[in-house]
Amino acid sequence: MPATYANGKICYIEIPANDIQRSAEFYKEVFGWSIRQRGDGNTAFDDTIGEVSGTWILGRPAATEPGLLIYIMVDSVEKTVAAVIANGGEIAQPIGADAPEITARFRDPAGNIIGLYQQPSH
Repeated sequence: MPATYANGKICYIEIPANDIQRSAEFYKEVFGWSIRQRGDGNTAFDDTIGEVSGTWILGRPAATEPGLLIYIMVDSVEKTVAAVIANGGEIAQPIGADAPEITARFRDPAGNIIGLYQQPSH
């Protein structure tokens, strides 16, 4: 499926890291992101549907407090929380804090806080 190119679409994310390979492995294992080397040699990622790409950046402070907060859509927040923990992340906000929405927040290996969102079943 070709990517959507439209005015106003979020398309690229730079994620602070202190160990790019560790962060890349974490996001690959937890979310199934595709990891690749760009032409400039930097490590980059593409999300599971090819709609958002990005990279990890050294020397930039992690987003350790929710300000601008990005949520990653998952099939199951409960299963993803377990995968986050199993791969070295920490839970920053447990499931249920945003009820009735199905969400949680985690800290990645660099300490960035990222949200998880599960679409309610109809």
